[in-house]
Amino acid sequence: MESTCQTSIIIMMKFKNYRYVVLMIVLIGLLGYFSYLYKECHKDYGHKVVVCIPVYGQSYALGEEATRITNFDSLRLKYNGRIVTEKLDYTFGYFDHSSQFKQWIKRILHYDKKAFELSVYSMAEVLAQKLGEDTLICIFPGGHGMNTIEELMKPVEPYNKFIDEIRTAYDKARERGWDFFVPAVCWMQGESDIVEYPDYDYKEYFHRMYHDLNTDIKNVTHQQDDIRIICYQSSTITKGLHYRPNNYDATEPRTPTAQMELIRDDTLVWASGPTYPYDFVNESLHIDAVGQQSIGKLAAKSALGIIRNQSRNIGLVPIAYHVEGNDIRIDYNVPCPPLCFDTILVKKIAHYGFSVIRRDGTNIISDVVIDNNAVVIRCAESPKNCKLRYGVNGVFLKGGRNLGPRGNLRDSQSSSQNWCLLFEFVV
Repeated sequence: MESTCQTSIIIMMKFKNYRYVVLMIVLIGLLGYFSYLYKECHKDYGHKVVVCIPVYGQSYALGEEATRITNFDSLRLKYNGRIVTEKLDYTFGYFDHSSQFKQWIKRILHYDKKAFELSVYSMAEVLAQKLGEDTLICIFPGGHGMNTIEELMKPVEPYNKFIDEIRTAYDKARERGWDFFVPAVCWMQGESDIVEYPDYDYKEYFHRMYHDLNTDIKNVTHQQDDIRIICYQSSTITKGLHYRPNNYDATEPRTPTAQMELIRDDTLVWASGPTYPYDFVNESLHIDAVGQQSIGKLAAKSALGIIRNQSRNIGLVPIAYHVEGNDIRIDYNVPCPPLCFDTILVKKIAHYGFSVIRRDGTNIISDVVIDNNAVVIRCAESPKNCKLRYGVNGVFLKGGRNLGPRGNLRDSQSSSQNWCLLFEFVV
């Protein structure tokens, strides 16, 4: 009996000691936390400028299916911590459009199974190399896959979340006494507007979307300068279930053509590039990681131009065309002359991607030649009332530089060439 009492006393003493140790650990932890908060509140961060250029859109903006090739640790270390997320930290790749809670859990657990390659990673690297050491580049994605432009406009949840994350970045920068502004937003959306055949004007909805973005972002940042849009071009024409080669009445080219015209004509829209020159995952819907990086490098060129107040970059686009007998002469804006037909990087397609389609579906082109900054389309008969197209072709349901909608026309820039944007005109 006495032995049992002694054992109980020892257990109780151990239990009390354990509770004491736990209490001490908690107190030390709390002291450490409050000490950290005190240091953070009194920390001298120095003067910094945060340049925020996020990407918004559908699955291309989220990098879906693009296996990540950017190393997040290298991204942080190589550029001295100057590339950050919306939290001004380095938890890249933990995006989830459906729930802030899920996104938070992913960050805590360092879950990166769906951390895809984003175009803004390579864009940020170029900016970090070109901008001063006192500049931070803030990048993150927003949007939702399989959505038309109408479904991504204010006040839907992906839009609200995107604005909230810009607000998060702004608030954190101001807490540290840093300047913060958003010179541009990268726009990667359009596939659903090709394949779902919505009955509205894409450009009209784009301008409505831009007005909301510009107004709401400026209300957050209090900046005077308007937000610019750095726009890519979608090319998933063959994914439309009504797609048929040389269909005169086809509506699939409308969205890419609208994007080209926005880039060419709207003074607040700058170019990145079309998607067709890159490999698509399984030659289907999404560009791969290398394609995402290539788009990002093109976007960086526009981003630097915006920041440095340079002339607007519109890429390789048709400026005007003229009918001369049976010929059509297309004049181009050529960023880096001369023009050339490249059948190595993009598999050769008939007439280098050009077509002139009669109402009966006949392509009347006989030859295509380059003449300085122009392309001359020679036709077998008068092209009047035909549809002049570039890149409206490809194998049904296929995408990418080998089988998808494409053309072979580009400029002579040494790296990240400017490829001609897809288009359609009625002659």
